[in-house]
Amino acid sequence: MKLGAFSVRLNVKDIKASKQFYEILGFSVLGGSMDKNYLIMKNGNTLIGLFQGMFETNILTFNPGWDENADKSDSFDDVRDIQKHLKNAGVKLEYEVETNTTGPASFMVHDPDGNTILLDQHI
Repeated sequence: MKLGAFSVRLNVKDIKASKQFYEILGFSVLGGSMDKNYLIMKNGNTLIGLFQGMFETNILTFNPGWDENADKSDSFDDVRDIQKHLKNAGVKLEYEVETNTTGPASFMVHDPDGNTILLDQHI
């Protein structure tokens, strides 16, 4: 199964302080907006999202159809196909994608330890 680009969405208390810290670690801003309280930062193939006041916990995120540069992948598994696979395997979904749609969509699951996983397709 091709899940696409992987990142961690971090729930941060102070986005400016977090941005400065991750810049020291070698990350640079790839996208987002300080005015909107979120940044996507990159170091090599590693992506992190800094989100202030948007989520209560950290979230593991996969973006079907995107690579780590937010460029369209040549081939990928549509989020609806991934959802169907997980449901057929008995995985409980937090919320689901409408199966009769196409294009951008997302769904969320929790792993056995309660970690949130977001599958978020933008294309």
